[in-house]
Amino acid sequence: MFGYIQPDKPELKIREYEIYKAYYCGVCKAIKRKHGNFPRLTLTYDTAFLALFLSSLAEEAPRIQDTRCILHPMKRRKTVIDSEILDYAADMNILLFWLNLKDKWQDDRSKAARIGMLAFHSAYRRLKKQYPEKSRIIHNRLEELSKLEKSKCSSIDQAAEPFAKLMEEIACYPPVCTDRKKETILRWMGYHIGKWLYTIDALDDLEKDIQNRLYNPFIYQYNYRGEDIGEFRSSILDDAEFLLIHTLSELARSFELLDFQRHREIAGNIIYLGMQKKTETILGRGKCVERPVRSVGNQ
Repeated sequence: MFGYIQPDKPELKIREYEIYKAYYCGVCKAIKRKHGNFPRLTLTYDTAFLALFLSSLAEEAPRIQDTRCILHPMKRRKTVIDSEILDYAADMNILLFWLNLKDKWQDDRSKAARIGMLAFHSAYRRLKKQYPEKSRIIHNRLEELSKLEKSKCSSIDQAAEPFAKLMEEIACYPPVCTDRKKETILRWMGYHIGKWLYTIDALDDLEKDIQNRLYNPFIYQYNYRGEDIGEFRSSILDDAEFLLIHTLSELARSFELLDFQRHREIAGNIIYLGMQKKTETILGRGKCVERPVRSVGNQ
């Protein structure tokens, strides 16, 4: 359910893309420092976005320096260092990865997912102690999601709600939520990011879920009865597109309400262009749909 939130690289300036990569590398190194080398393989684009987005709102500017990487030892790369926000993003990455493994295990009893859960169990337990309230809320949301999926919920909106609320909690990082207004906006953004992620993942996995007889909200909302999978998918695309674009529109409205300290153009590229392009790709649309107008802000 993760890995969909990416920038539209061709639309970024070279310097902007270097900054984005500095956050990606920074989270990677934070995972290494806090959880070891092997867990670095779990890093997702979604977590890099979380780190950049929260840092763009923080008062304190991030420290960036040139570092070497074991995967690219011959060339120094710009990396964000010594950041509590990146540490938080690294921790959330491990939490969400473990939960993703749990989801796969519950869906299809994947042996690989079960082995991964065991390998990351100690890290997951440490993070539960470090973030007791967030862990409790996330656990409750996942329980709600599991019950809805087991009951074959026939409403996409209802099925997506627990995951949307889960991502709302992830987006609410207390040191950045300095007042009620900012917390409300961040929670609303996290909510719609979660709703978009759940919906885009369900659409992306539709054929596989039908073939493997797994739960998918599109199957039950639109009463799939064994017809040709391609024809069924085509018949629901307009409704799926409306839901996804509406969710992105609400996300964009929230984005416009925030006061950025830096990196607004990079975050805006991901919100307005990257997520839109991913939506078009999963929908299989050959042409771009109208996008919201971006406002010029600080970088």
